[in-house]
Amino acid sequence: MPKMKSHRASKKRFKITASGKLVRRHAGKSHILTKKNRKRKRHLRQSALVHPGDAKRIMNLVNA
Repeated sequence: MPKMKSHRASKKRFKITASGKLVRRHAGKSHILTKKNRKRKRHLRQSALVHPGDAKRIMNLVNA
């Protein structure tokens, strides 16, 4: 059986930290920014960790 390929779209969206956790970006920062206040946009810039319930599933896509 051939090797499993990693999911390229997921690979571009998620990064694995040195401790093995997954880092993601916040949604809602690409357009319609005029109605969002300054504080909200500033907080959307920060990266966030993937929830442990989803991490296993995403790890399979990224590492496959």
